[in-house]
Amino acid sequence: MFWHRELIKFSTATKSKSTITKTLVQASLSHFSTASDPPASVAKPSGLGPTKPDEKPRVVVLGSGWAGCRLLKGLNPSLYDIVCVSPRNHMVFTPLLASTCVGTLEFRSVAEPIARIQPSISSAPGSYFFLANSTAVDTENHEVHCETVTDGTDTVDPWKFKISYDKLVIASGAQASTFGIHGVKEHAIFLREVHHAQEIRRKLLLNLMLSDVPGLPEEEKRRLLHCVVVGGGPTGVEFSGELSDFIRRDVHERYSHVKDYIHVTLIEANEILSSFDDRLRHYAIKHLTKSGVRLVRGIVKDVKPENLVLSDGSEVPYGLLVWSTGVGPSTFINSLGLPKSPGGRIGVDEWLRVPTVQDVFSIGDCCGFLESTGKPVLPALAQVAERQGKYLANLLNKICKDGGGHAYGAKDMNLGDPFEYKHLGSMATVGRFKALVDLRQSKEAKGISLAGFILCCY
Repeated sequence: MFWHRELIKFSTATKSKSTITKTLVQASLSHFSTASDPPASVAKPSGLGPTKPDEKPRVVVLGSGWAGCRLLKGLNPSLYDIVCVSPRNHMVFTPLLASTCVGTLEFRSVAEPIARIQPSISSAPGSYFFLANSTAVDTENHEVHCETVTDGTDTVDPWKFKISYDKLVIASGAQASTFGIHGVKEHAIFLREVHHAQEIRRKLLLNLMLSDVPGLPEEEKRRLLHCVVVGGGPTGVEFSGELSDFIRRDVHERYSHVKDYIHVTLIEANEILSSFDDRLRHYAIKHLTKSGVRLVRGIVKDVKPENLVLSDGSEVPYGLLVWSTGVGPSTFINSLGLPKSPGGRIGVDEWLRVPTVQDVFSIGDCCGFLESTGKPVLPALAQVAERQGKYLANLLNKICKDGGGHAYGAKDMNLGDPFEYKHLGSMATVGRFKALVDLRQSKEAKGISLAGFILCCY
């Protein structure tokens, strides 16, 4: 049959394309190997070798989040060769990610390419961006082991390579906390990346379409249109608010046949927005309830394909499950043989250095102050990461200007003032053009706290 012959041709062409692509990837990486590398028959990864004394020192940045991108922006490319390794070639403006799930903003509005943040990685001879995961760090040999990112199992095999560094900055962030609850990774959607927001929008619209099919049982229709959000922090609250606005504005107008079936439930083990002022929390609860969001206090014990089980034994059916319960150390961070701060993050000193090894720094959600510094572990917030990235960029520029840019060059150097963090406050939107602003330094401190319509407009 004609279609069968064409399918065979397409399959053969796809396999050939995969083989060609793999060859091109290997060839493109091979030019990074040094002249002393062994023949291709020897299974030794290629990569970037050590810099020479007459060359610019190399800073390797692992990660492209708030901390890593602020660091990349502040580094002086005339002083350093800059190499960024990340499985993501863009930075995500996470505070607005919830708005993209329901079409308030488009996905391109919350993503900024790395090459725009630091243009030298796409133009300078010794600076690069590698779409790869970091798998290990060899602090004795000043090397990072990497593995390229591939799209599934039917594409090219991952290519392993090494990068030598003069200064290494670990800014790989954290991963969503599941607390070991069965079924979360398989059935829930996190809200940390653009592809998460795309999946939430796709599933939400798909469920709206499916629920309009004739003959669908009432119980199944209610399950498909039940959106459950687990986690009452800023992300969970903001997403619930955006979802309630979407239901009120769009669903009631465009999906009038099922408008009475769709609803949102927010599940939190303790208090929602626990870091905010009590008055603001009560305002948020009142506003969300008025918007149609059902608030449930409970602990999730198990997640099944169509429902989740709470600690009291009750089951909550869902069609869309969004998991937003905070973050914790990633598998990569846990695998590193570096000192840890309370909570399992990489332990750093007052200058954001890892004190047990030379030329290694860490910033962002993956690091925390060691107990020996007497400082508390800072919260996993964008403003913390941004401030750390800015500080470290200035520090590394200073080190290079003072002659300590190469490996082991800053061993006994005076680094100047340590990093100091001052909290500037917290903000959260709750839907219907309403927002909360808490400008206190801490939960126990006194300060300004505001809520209402004008804040959201501002």
